[in-house]
Amino acid sequence: MDSTRIETTCAEGQACREAEGGATSFCGSCAFSEACTSSGYGKSDLAALHCLVEHVHAHDAGEHVFRRGESFRALYAVRRGAVKTSLFSRDGREQVLGFYLPGEIIGLNGIYPDCYPCDALTLEKAEFCRFSFPAMSSLASVLPVVQRHLFRLLSKELGMASLLAGEHTADERVAAFLVDLSERYARRGLPFEQYRLPMSRSDIASYLRLAPETVSRVLSRFRQQGWVAVEGRGVKLQHMEALREAGVALRPMQASA
Repeated sequence: MDSTRIETTCAEGQACREAEGGATSFCGSCAFSEACTSSGYGKSDLAALHCLVEHVHAHDAGEHVFRRGESFRALYAVRRGAVKTSLFSRDGREQVLGFYLPGEIIGLNGIYPDCYPCDALTLEKAEFCRFSFPAMSSLASVLPVVQRHLFRLLSKELGMASLLAGEHTADERVAAFLVDLSERYARRGLPFEQYRLPMSRSDIASYLRLAPETVSRVLSRFRQQGWVAVEGRGVKLQHMEALREAGVALRPMQASA
Protein backbone atom coordinates (compact mmCIF):
# COMPACT_ATOMS: atom_id res chain seq x y z
CA MET A 1 0.00 0.00 0.00
CA ASP A 2 1.56 3.32 -1.01
CA SER A 3 1.27 6.70 0.69
CA THR A 4 -1.42 7.86 -1.74
CA ARG A 5 -3.59 4.92 -0.73
CA ILE A 6 -3.13 5.74 2.93
CA GLU A 7 -4.27 9.32 2.42
CA THR A 8 -7.43 8.29 0.57
CA THR A 9 -8.51 6.00 3.41
CA CYS A 10 -8.29 8.72 6.03
CA ALA A 11 -11.53 9.93 7.58
CA GLU A 12 -12.29 13.52 6.53
CA GLY A 13 -10.16 16.03 8.38
CA GLN A 14 -8.25 13.30 10.24
CA ALA A 15 -4.50 13.49 9.80
CA CYS A 16 -2.49 10.29 9.79
CA ARG A 17 -0.54 10.11 13.02
CA GLU A 18 2.25 7.69 13.83
CA ALA A 19 3.63 7.36 17.32
CA GLU A 20 7.29 7.74 18.13
CA GLY A 21 9.33 5.10 16.33
CA GLY A 22 6.77 4.71 13.55
CA ALA A 23 4.41 2.35 15.40
CA THR A 24 0.74 3.28 15.43
CA SER A 25 -0.99 3.26 18.80
CA PHE A 26 -4.49 1.88 19.29
CA CYS A 27 -6.93 1.50 22.15
CA GLY A 28 -6.32 -2.06 23.31
CA SER A 29 -9.81 -2.48 24.77
CA CYS A 30 -11.71 -1.54 21.58
CA ALA A 31 -13.61 -4.25 19.72
CA PHE A 32 -11.59 -3.30 16.62
CA SER A 33 -8.26 -3.82 18.38
CA GLU A 34 -7.91 -7.38 17.08
CA ALA A 35 -8.11 -6.16 13.50
CA CYS A 36 -6.03 -3.07 14.16
CA THR A 37 -3.16 -4.97 15.77
CA SER A 38 -3.27 -8.17 13.70
CA SER A 39 0.13 -9.63 12.96
CA GLY A 40 1.43 -9.32 9.44
CA TYR A 41 0.57 -5.68 8.90
CA GLY A 42 3.23 -3.32 7.68
CA LYS A 43 3.58 0.13 9.19
CA SER A 44 1.81 1.71 6.24
CA ASP A 45 -1.14 -0.70 6.64
CA LEU A 46 -1.47 0.15 10.31
CA ALA A 47 -1.23 3.86 9.53
CA ALA A 48 -4.05 3.47 7.00
CA LEU A 49 -6.24 1.76 9.60
CA HIS A 50 -5.46 4.45 12.16
CA CYS A 51 -6.48 7.10 9.66
CA LEU A 52 -10.04 5.76 9.68
CA VAL A 53 -10.53 6.86 13.27
CA GLU A 54 -12.08 10.19 14.12
CA HIS A 55 -12.82 11.21 17.70
CA VAL A 56 -16.37 12.51 18.12
CA HIS A 57 -17.32 15.27 20.56
CA ALA A 58 -18.87 14.16 23.87
CA HIS A 59 -22.59 13.42 23.95
CA ASP A 60 -24.71 14.15 27.01
CA ALA A 61 -27.15 11.54 28.31
CA GLY A 62 -30.21 11.18 26.09
CA GLU A 63 -28.58 12.47 22.90
CA HIS A 64 -28.74 10.63 19.60
CA VAL A 65 -25.62 9.14 18.08
CA PHE A 66 -27.70 8.40 14.98
CA ARG A 67 -31.39 8.21 14.14
CA ARG A 68 -33.45 5.61 12.34
CA GLY A 69 -33.50 6.28 8.60
CA GLU A 70 -30.31 8.35 8.50
CA SER A 71 -27.88 7.39 5.76
CA PHE A 72 -25.30 4.86 6.94
CA ARG A 73 -21.83 6.34 6.75
CA ALA A 74 -19.92 5.18 9.80
CA LEU A 75 -19.51 2.76 12.68
CA TYR A 76 -18.95 4.07 16.19
CA ALA A 77 -16.81 2.61 18.97
CA VAL A 78 -17.89 3.62 22.47
CA ARG A 79 -14.92 5.14 24.25
CA ARG A 80 -16.75 6.13 27.44
CA GLY A 81 -20.31 5.80 28.69
CA ALA A 82 -23.08 3.53 27.38
CA VAL A 83 -25.58 3.50 24.53
CA LYS A 84 -28.89 1.78 23.79
CA THR A 85 -30.36 1.07 20.38
CA SER A 86 -34.14 0.93 20.01
CA LEU A 87 -37.13 1.07 17.71
CA PHE A 88 -40.43 2.87 18.29
CA SER A 89 -43.75 1.47 17.14
CA ARG A 90 -46.41 3.66 15.55
CA ASP A 91 -48.18 4.00 18.89
CA GLY A 92 -44.96 5.18 20.55
CA ARG A 93 -43.91 1.99 22.32
CA GLU A 94 -40.16 1.45 22.51
CA GLN A 95 -38.41 -1.85 21.87
CA VAL A 96 -34.82 -1.84 23.12
CA LEU A 97 -32.56 -3.80 20.77
CA GLY A 98 -29.23 -3.66 22.55
CA PHE A 99 -26.85 -2.01 24.97
CA TYR A 100 -23.28 -1.00 24.15
CA LEU A 101 -20.46 -0.50 26.62
CA PRO A 102 -16.95 1.02 26.36
CA GLY A 103 -14.97 -0.67 23.58
CA GLU A 104 -18.04 -1.95 21.73
CA ILE A 105 -19.25 -1.05 18.23
CA ILE A 106 -22.61 0.44 17.25
CA GLY A 107 -24.05 0.81 13.77
CA LEU A 108 -23.29 -2.66 12.38
CA ASN A 109 -26.96 -3.26 11.55
CA GLY A 110 -26.88 -0.33 9.12
CA ILE A 111 -24.49 -2.05 6.69
CA TYR A 112 -27.06 -3.89 4.60
CA PRO A 113 -29.94 -1.38 4.28
CA ASP A 114 -27.37 1.43 3.84
CA CYS A 115 -29.23 3.39 6.50
CA TYR A 116 -29.51 3.08 10.26
CA PRO A 117 -32.57 0.90 11.03
CA CYS A 118 -32.87 2.08 14.63
CA ASP A 119 -32.10 4.95 17.00
CA ALA A 120 -28.94 4.99 19.11
CA LEU A 121 -29.17 7.08 22.28
CA THR A 122 -26.64 7.67 25.02
CA LEU A 123 -27.61 6.40 28.47
CA GLU A 124 -25.05 8.64 30.14
CA LYS A 125 -22.38 11.07 29.02
CA ALA A 126 -20.44 9.29 26.30
CA GLU A 127 -17.56 9.67 23.85
CA PHE A 128 -16.94 7.80 20.60
CA CYS A 129 -14.48 6.97 17.88
CA ARG A 130 -16.02 7.22 14.41
CA PHE A 131 -14.92 4.83 11.63
CA SER A 132 -15.77 6.00 8.12
CA PHE A 133 -17.39 2.95 6.54
CA PRO A 134 -16.73 3.84 2.87
CA ALA A 135 -13.05 4.23 3.73
CA MET A 136 -13.10 1.03 5.80
CA SER A 137 -14.68 -0.89 2.91
CA SER A 138 -11.93 0.28 0.58
CA LEU A 139 -9.29 -0.74 3.09
CA ALA A 140 -10.91 -4.17 3.63
CA SER A 141 -10.38 -4.98 -0.04
CA VAL A 142 -6.62 -4.93 0.52
CA LEU A 143 -6.59 -6.00 4.17
CA PRO A 144 -8.94 -9.02 4.36
CA VAL A 145 -8.51 -9.31 8.15
CA VAL A 146 -10.55 -6.11 8.50
CA GLN A 147 -13.43 -7.65 6.56
CA ARG A 148 -13.25 -10.88 8.54
CA HIS A 149 -13.33 -8.99 11.81
CA LEU A 150 -16.40 -7.02 10.70
CA PHE A 151 -18.14 -10.29 9.83
CA ARG A 152 -17.34 -11.69 13.28
CA LEU A 153 -18.73 -8.63 15.03
CA LEU A 154 -21.91 -8.71 12.97
CA SER A 155 -22.35 -12.45 13.49
CA LYS A 156 -22.03 -12.05 17.24
CA GLU A 157 -24.69 -9.32 17.31
CA LEU A 158 -27.10 -11.40 15.22
CA GLY A 159 -26.48 -14.44 17.40
CA MET A 160 -27.51 -12.66 20.60
CA ALA A 161 -30.68 -11.30 18.95
CA SER A 162 -31.68 -14.81 17.87
CA LEU A 163 -31.13 -16.19 21.38
CA LEU A 164 -33.41 -13.54 22.91
CA ALA A 165 -36.12 -14.37 20.38
CA GLY A 166 -36.38 -17.94 21.73
CA GLU A 167 -38.66 -19.36 24.41
CA HIS A 168 -36.91 -18.74 27.73
CA THR A 169 -38.04 -18.12 31.28
CA ALA A 170 -37.69 -14.78 33.03
CA ASP A 171 -35.06 -16.24 35.38
CA GLU A 172 -33.02 -17.47 32.41
CA ARG A 173 -33.19 -14.11 30.68
CA VAL A 174 -32.22 -11.99 33.70
CA ALA A 175 -29.43 -14.34 34.79
CA ALA A 176 -27.94 -14.46 31.29
CA PHE A 177 -28.17 -10.68 31.03
CA LEU A 178 -26.26 -10.10 34.29
CA VAL A 179 -23.55 -12.62 33.37
CA ASP A 180 -23.25 -11.21 29.84
CA LEU A 181 -22.71 -7.68 31.18
CA SER A 182 -20.13 -8.99 33.64
CA GLU A 183 -18.18 -10.78 30.92
CA ARG A 184 -18.28 -7.77 28.61
CA TYR A 185 -16.94 -5.51 31.38
CA ALA A 186 -14.22 -8.08 32.13
CA ARG A 187 -13.10 -8.17 28.47
CA ARG A 188 -12.56 -4.41 28.60
CA GLY A 189 -10.58 -4.55 31.85
CA LEU A 190 -13.40 -2.95 33.86
CA PRO A 191 -14.87 -4.05 37.24
CA PHE A 192 -17.06 -7.04 36.44
CA GLU A 193 -18.26 -8.61 39.68
CA GLN A 194 -19.70 -5.37 40.99
CA TYR A 195 -20.89 -2.70 38.57
CA ARG A 196 -23.47 0.00 37.99
CA LEU A 197 -26.23 -0.64 35.49
CA PRO A 198 -26.22 2.31 33.06
CA MET A 199 -29.72 1.44 31.86
CA SER A 200 -33.10 1.66 33.61
CA ARG A 201 -35.18 -1.33 34.74
CA SER A 202 -37.72 -0.51 32.03
CA ASP A 203 -34.96 -0.58 29.39
CA ILE A 204 -33.72 -3.93 30.70
CA ALA A 205 -37.27 -5.29 30.62
CA SER A 206 -37.82 -4.10 27.06
CA TYR A 207 -34.56 -5.68 25.92
CA LEU A 208 -35.34 -9.00 27.63
CA ARG A 209 -38.96 -9.00 26.37
CA LEU A 210 -40.28 -8.93 29.93
CA ALA A 211 -42.46 -6.61 32.03
CA PRO A 212 -40.53 -4.24 34.36
CA GLU A 213 -42.34 -5.80 37.35
CA THR A 214 -41.09 -9.23 36.28
CA VAL A 215 -37.48 -8.03 36.16
CA SER A 216 -37.84 -6.57 39.66
CA ARG A 217 -39.35 -9.81 40.99
CA VAL A 218 -36.56 -11.92 39.48
CA LEU A 219 -33.86 -9.65 40.93
CA SER A 220 -35.57 -9.83 44.33
CA ARG A 221 -35.62 -13.63 44.10
CA PHE A 222 -31.94 -13.73 43.11
CA ARG A 223 -31.16 -11.47 46.06
CA GLN A 224 -33.04 -13.75 48.47
CA GLN A 225 -31.11 -16.73 47.11
CA GLY A 226 -27.84 -14.94 47.76
CA TRP A 227 -26.92 -14.76 44.09
CA VAL A 228 -26.83 -10.95 43.79
CA ALA A 229 -26.89 -7.83 45.90
CA VAL A 230 -28.83 -4.94 44.38
CA GLU A 231 -29.01 -1.34 45.54
CA GLY A 232 -30.53 1.11 43.08
CA ARG A 233 -28.59 0.55 39.86
CA GLY A 234 -25.66 -1.01 41.68
CA VAL A 235 -25.29 -4.78 41.25
CA LYS A 236 -22.89 -7.20 42.92
CA LEU A 237 -22.75 -10.74 41.55
CA GLN A 238 -22.24 -12.95 44.60
CA HIS A 239 -22.75 -16.40 43.07
CA MET A 240 -21.52 -16.27 39.48
CA GLU A 241 -21.71 -20.02 38.89
CA ALA A 242 -25.36 -20.16 39.94
CA LEU A 243 -26.17 -17.28 37.60
CA ARG A 244 -24.29 -18.92 34.73
CA GLU A 245 -26.17 -22.15 35.29
CA ALA A 246 -29.52 -20.35 35.46
CA GLY A 247 -28.87 -18.55 32.19
CA VAL A 248 -27.06 -21.31 30.33
CA ALA A 249 -29.85 -21.67 27.73
CA LEU A 250 -29.11 -18.14 26.49
CA ARG A 251 -25.35 -18.44 26.54
CA PRO A 252 -23.73 -18.59 23.07
CA MET A 253 -22.34 -22.01 22.21
CA GLN A 254 -18.55 -22.16 22.37
CA ALA A 255 -16.69 -23.65 19.46
CA SER A 256 -14.99 -26.92 20.28
CA ALA A 257 -11.22 -26.97 20.23
